Amino acid sequence: MDINTNNLMALPVTPLDEMKENPELMRTKMELLIMRTQYKVCQAIEKLETSQKFKVDKWYKENKTGGGVTCVLQDGEVFEKAGVNISVVCGSLSDAAVKQMSSRGKVFHRHDDGTLPFVAMGVSSVVHPTNPYCPTVHFNYRYFEVSNVDGSKTWWFGGGTDLTPMYLDVDDFKLFHGTLKSACDKHDASYYPKFKKWCDEYFHIPIRGECRGIGGLFFDDLEGPDPEVVFDFIKSCTETIIPCYVPIIEKNKEREFGQDEKNWQQVRRGRYVEFNLIYDRGTKFGFVTPGARIESILMSLPLTARWEYMHIPLEGSKEYELQQVLKTPKDWLEI
Repeated sequence: MDINTNNLMALPVTPLDEMKENPELMRTKMELLIMRTQYKVCQAIEKLETSQKFKVDKWYKENKTGGGVTCVLQDGEVFEKAGVNISVVCGSLSDAAVKQMSSRGKVFHRHDDGTLPFVAMGVSSVVHPTNPYCPTVHFNYRYFEVSNVDGSKTWWFGGGTDLTPMYLDVDDFKLFHGTLKSACDKHDASYYPKFKKWCDEYFHIPIRGECRGIGGLFFDDLEGPDPEVVFDFIKSCTETIIPCYVPIIEKNKEREFGQDEKNWQQVRRGRYVEFNLIYDRGTKFGFVTPGARIESILMSLPLTARWEYMHIPLEGSKEYELQQVLKTPKDWLEI
């Protein structure tokens, strides 16, 4: 197996020799996919940015149970903050983790020594542009694999991509959702409506009675008879990230805006922070994981945000228009 390291931001977490010896393993295929996805997204963002480059931070957990590659760009002209994180971790599942996963229908069988080996990996990213007319994008694609005592594997994939705009632009939303739908339809016509609905429900902020953004795709526990079939779908999803988002930034990055638009962007970012810290399962899981790398977990947060007491947009304003949309998810491809 030949691995081209020129199209990676850093060397993989797993040693290259080990990956080359096991090219048929799904964990090898997935780690290469997420590493290449990180590189492509970072390159696409740097092509748009005029003043900053990504800082590449490769790290390992102290207990030798994995590591990651965190790439962050900050204080740019086009992007206030953009992060693309890779994590590859392994170890033995705790009883608490087994209980939580069993509640979702997973079945595990510990080894004779009491261990339950697992490997988990994924790529996650949040991009916060400077211009309020440029929306924030988030994506995450991950793989989890457990090795049972009988040699069998319990595995599943999860992930999704979603958009958080500050202002309403139906054409942008159609492009975004249409690109995601095309990727889904190549594999299963039921995926887009099912995963869009899941996304709208997942990114809801109950304390505000509104969604974080205008949705996209979200799915978890995706499995089947053949992991290669599901992996092909994950690959298709990663290939949508640039075409569903970069044209929106190119269109809006030089639009004029004033302090009122900037203040509204900061208020909406406050909602983003609320969701991530109160409701997001990945963030909460990271906080309670021993040896978790907090800097990478909080990479998703914006550099700046704003909380105004009793902030209510003026009825009929552009800000009010977006807020009404966030209260009731829409089918953007039918508008």
